[in-house]
Amino acid sequence: MFPRFVQPKTSQVGSLFVSDFLRSYLTVGIFGLVGVALVGAFLGLGRLLRPNNPTAAKTEVYESGVDPVGDRWSQANIRYYIFALLFVMFDVEAVFIFPWAARLEVYEVFGLIEMAIFIFILLLGLLYAWRKGVLKWV
Repeated sequence: MFPRFVQPKTSQVGSLFVSDFLRSYLTVGIFGLVGVALVGAFLGLGRLLRPNNPTAAKTEVYESGVDPVGDRWSQANIRYYIFALLFVMFDVEAVFIFPWAARLEVYEVFGLIEMAIFIFILLLGLLYAWRKGVLKWV
Protein backbone atom coordinates (compact mmCIF):
# COMPACT_ATOMS: atom_id res chain seq x y z
CA MET A 1 0.00 0.00 0.00
CA PHE A 2 2.59 2.54 1.07
CA PRO A 3 5.71 2.70 -1.07
CA ARG A 4 8.78 1.39 0.65
CA PHE A 5 11.84 3.56 1.07
CA VAL A 6 13.93 3.03 -2.02
CA GLN A 7 17.61 2.53 -1.46
CA PRO A 8 19.86 4.17 -4.05
CA LYS A 9 21.42 1.79 -6.48
CA THR A 10 24.95 0.93 -5.43
CA SER A 11 27.86 -0.69 -7.13
CA GLN A 12 30.70 -2.43 -5.43
CA VAL A 13 34.12 -0.91 -6.13
CA GLY A 14 36.67 -3.10 -4.39
CA SER A 15 35.18 -3.46 -0.95
CA LEU A 16 33.46 -0.03 -1.00
CA PHE A 17 29.84 0.55 -1.94
CA VAL A 18 29.51 3.69 -4.10
CA SER A 19 26.19 5.10 -5.28
CA ASP A 20 25.69 5.84 -8.97
CA PHE A 21 25.32 9.53 -8.10
CA LEU A 22 28.74 9.66 -6.45
CA ARG A 23 30.23 7.51 -9.19
CA SER A 24 29.27 10.13 -11.79
CA TYR A 25 31.02 12.83 -9.74
CA LEU A 26 34.02 10.56 -9.34
CA THR A 27 34.17 10.14 -13.11
CA VAL A 28 34.08 13.91 -13.63
CA GLY A 29 36.78 14.37 -10.99
CA ILE A 30 39.03 11.77 -12.59
CA PHE A 31 38.64 13.35 -16.03
CA GLY A 32 39.37 16.77 -14.51
CA LEU A 33 42.55 15.52 -12.87
CA VAL A 34 43.66 13.81 -16.07
CA GLY A 35 43.04 17.06 -17.98
CA VAL A 36 45.06 19.13 -15.50
CA ALA A 37 47.86 16.54 -15.55
CA LEU A 38 47.97 16.58 -19.36
CA VAL A 39 48.14 20.37 -19.49
CA GLY A 40 50.95 20.37 -16.92
CA ALA A 41 52.82 17.63 -18.77
CA PHE A 42 52.62 19.43 -22.12
CA LEU A 43 53.67 22.76 -20.61
CA GLY A 44 56.60 21.09 -18.89
CA LEU A 45 57.56 19.29 -22.10
CA GLY A 46 57.44 22.57 -24.00
CA ARG A 47 59.66 24.22 -21.41
CA LEU A 48 62.23 21.42 -21.74
CA LEU A 49 62.25 21.38 -25.54
CA ARG A 50 62.15 25.07 -26.44
CA PRO A 51 65.32 27.06 -27.07
CA ASN A 52 66.24 29.63 -24.43
CA ASN A 53 68.61 32.38 -25.59
CA PRO A 54 67.43 35.81 -24.36
CA THR A 55 69.07 38.86 -25.91
CA ALA A 56 68.84 42.56 -25.12
CA ALA A 57 66.52 43.13 -28.09
CA LYS A 58 64.14 40.37 -26.94
CA THR A 59 63.84 41.76 -23.41
CA GLU A 60 63.30 45.38 -24.53
CA VAL A 61 59.93 46.98 -23.75
CA TYR A 62 57.69 47.10 -26.81
CA GLU A 63 54.26 48.67 -27.01
CA SER A 64 52.11 49.01 -30.12
CA GLY A 65 54.99 49.45 -32.55
CA VAL A 66 56.41 52.48 -30.75
CA ASP A 67 60.01 52.23 -29.62
CA PRO A 68 60.52 53.26 -26.01
CA VAL A 69 62.23 56.57 -25.37
CA GLY A 70 64.57 56.77 -22.40
CA ASP A 71 64.29 54.47 -19.43
CA ARG A 72 60.50 54.56 -19.16
CA TRP A 73 57.74 53.82 -21.61
CA SER A 74 55.02 56.38 -22.10
CA GLN A 75 51.53 55.54 -21.01
CA ALA A 76 48.71 55.57 -23.57
CA ASN A 77 46.17 58.35 -23.39
CA ILE A 78 43.13 57.50 -21.26
CA ARG A 79 40.91 58.66 -24.13
CA TYR A 80 41.73 55.46 -26.05
CA TYR A 81 40.51 53.28 -23.18
CA ILE A 82 37.29 55.27 -22.86
CA PHE A 83 36.77 54.97 -26.62
CA ALA A 84 37.15 51.19 -26.32
CA LEU A 85 34.68 51.10 -23.41
CA LEU A 86 32.17 53.08 -25.46
CA PHE A 87 32.54 50.59 -28.29
CA VAL A 88 31.90 47.69 -25.88
CA MET A 89 28.90 49.51 -24.41
CA PHE A 90 27.24 49.96 -27.80
CA ASP A 91 28.19 46.45 -28.86
CA VAL A 92 26.39 45.10 -25.78
CA GLU A 93 23.46 47.35 -26.65
CA ALA A 94 23.14 45.53 -29.96
CA VAL A 95 23.16 42.21 -28.11
CA PHE A 96 20.17 43.38 -26.05
CA ILE A 97 18.28 45.00 -28.92
CA PHE A 98 18.35 42.05 -31.34
CA PRO A 99 16.35 39.57 -29.20
CA TRP A 100 13.99 42.37 -28.20
CA ALA A 101 13.36 43.23 -31.86
CA ALA A 102 12.80 39.57 -32.73
CA ARG A 103 10.07 39.25 -30.08
CA LEU A 104 8.60 42.77 -30.08
CA GLU A 105 5.02 41.55 -30.67
CA VAL A 106 5.16 39.61 -27.38
CA TYR A 107 6.38 42.59 -25.33
CA GLU A 108 3.87 45.00 -26.87
CA VAL A 109 3.80 48.64 -25.66
CA PHE A 110 5.52 47.93 -22.34
CA GLY A 111 8.53 46.44 -24.13
CA LEU A 112 8.65 49.37 -26.53
CA ILE A 113 8.70 51.87 -23.67
CA GLU A 114 11.37 49.92 -21.78
CA MET A 115 13.63 49.78 -24.85
CA ALA A 116 13.09 53.49 -25.50
CA ILE A 117 14.25 54.21 -21.95
CA PHE A 118 17.27 51.90 -22.43
CA ILE A 119 18.28 53.60 -25.69
CA PHE A 120 17.72 57.06 -24.18
CA ILE A 121 20.10 56.27 -21.29
CA LEU A 122 22.72 55.02 -23.75
CA LEU A 123 22.30 58.14 -25.88
CA LEU A 124 22.84 60.28 -22.78
CA GLY A 125 26.14 58.46 -22.24
CA LEU A 126 27.11 59.04 -25.88
CA LEU A 127 26.20 62.73 -25.63
CA TYR A 128 28.29 63.04 -22.46
CA ALA A 129 31.29 61.41 -24.14
CA TRP A 130 30.87 63.63 -27.18
CA ARG A 131 30.70 66.81 -25.06
CA LYS A 132 33.84 65.74 -23.15
CA GLY A 133 35.72 65.27 -26.45
CA VAL A 134 36.37 61.58 -26.00
CA LEU A 135 35.26 60.74 -29.53
CA LYS A 136 37.92 62.94 -31.16
CA TRP A 137 40.69 60.63 -32.33
CA VAL A 138 43.73 62.90 -31.95
